[in-house]
Amino acid sequence: MGVLDFDLSDRDFWARPMREREAAFERLRSLEAPAFFQEMEIGIAPKGPGYHALVKHADILEASRTPEVFCSGDGGATNVPDMPAEFAEYFGSMINMDDPRHARLRRIVSRAFTPKMIKQFESDVEAAAAAIVDDLLDKGPGCDFVTEVAARLPLKIICDMMGIPERDYRFVFDRSNIILGGFDPEYGGADLEQLAERLLNAGMELQQLVQDLAAHRADHPTDDLTSALVNANIDGERLTMQELGSFFILLVVAGNETTRNAISYGLRLLTNNPDQRALWLQDIDGHAPGAVEEIVRLASPVNFMRRKLTRDHEMNGHLYRKGEKAVLFYWAANRDEAVFADPYRFDITRDPNPHVGFGGPGPHFCLGAHLARREITVMFRELLRRVPGIEGGRPDRLHSMFINGIKHMECVF
Repeated sequence: MGVLDFDLSDRDFWARPMREREAAFERLRSLEAPAFFQEMEIGIAPKGPGYHALVKHADILEASRTPEVFCSGDGGATNVPDMPAEFAEYFGSMINMDDPRHARLRRIVSRAFTPKMIKQFESDVEAAAAAIVDDLLDKGPGCDFVTEVAARLPLKIICDMMGIPERDYRFVFDRSNIILGGFDPEYGGADLEQLAERLLNAGMELQQLVQDLAAHRADHPTDDLTSALVNANIDGERLTMQELGSFFILLVVAGNETTRNAISYGLRLLTNNPDQRALWLQDIDGHAPGAVEEIVRLASPVNFMRRKLTRDHEMNGHLYRKGEKAVLFYWAANRDEAVFADPYRFDITRDPNPHVGFGGPGPHFCLGAHLARREITVMFRELLRRVPGIEGGRPDRLHSMFINGIKHMECVF
């Protein structure tokens, strides 16, 4: 650790005030070589030898563009310790795979997430956002913006896309909270044995939900995504039931949690930067594209992804050894002073804005980026037009290394 007085592997580090974490990553970016941290010991996974913390924008771009060197499949990308075998059945989605298996799965599912396909959902997103704001105005100020607004839109759109009935929305929401809640006391706490059981149960229940639906859709197809996936035959390839279940978990967790946190952070950013709110209100549609990218940059809903070296590799003057782990801290890269002028400033006119909030370039760039952008755009367009003075109170942050999340936040207007 040298002169560093913090440890990214310490769970308490991720509960520190935001400014303290920003200062810590500033120090890491100032180092000539990446810091090496001992791997955290969480009890439900084998403890590894440690990992390099990649915090510079350039390093994360290079690692993302060379998946043949920085692989995702050897132990998983969504966790620092290697994923235990019993978890792979539920959480071994394509985000934790390498080619050719990753390419096969992405080829099958990607056709549902093209800009053309997302365009077909536009009216559904607009109607859902309007109904959510209707409910917000009925409830009045003081309600929880996260659960009543930010979480509802992506949850409804993902469930509707898959054909999940409304009666199961809360079921999906609660299980996704458990999966990404980590050691937060509200969702699992620090009891490792109970945490492992809760994670496995949540994964099993979500997988069973979509597999039951898929079995019905195989014989009674509709126009939903589950029907398309279970009956897909692309160059003779189909998803297995296990692959479908893991993809659904990835979809509801990634598509729900990350977008809801971007929307929540977006309101907080507007609250803290009234000049940018006033600017956006001058031209809501015109400033929306830049505002959404800036929200995603500063929100960085996913803090990191992990990679493992398949061979020795030199990058930025530093030698990485085969078998070593590298953790790509997107949150830190999105504040890199070498790339972003005045990186902590919320600037909806920032251009260019080469953030890595949807991951770095390469095969693992977020499949749902188009949908996420659309949902954030529509939600803020509805809010700014109908509740232009809405503000978010002090956020109750998620205690997690993986997700930069907000659990609750009171809103006033």
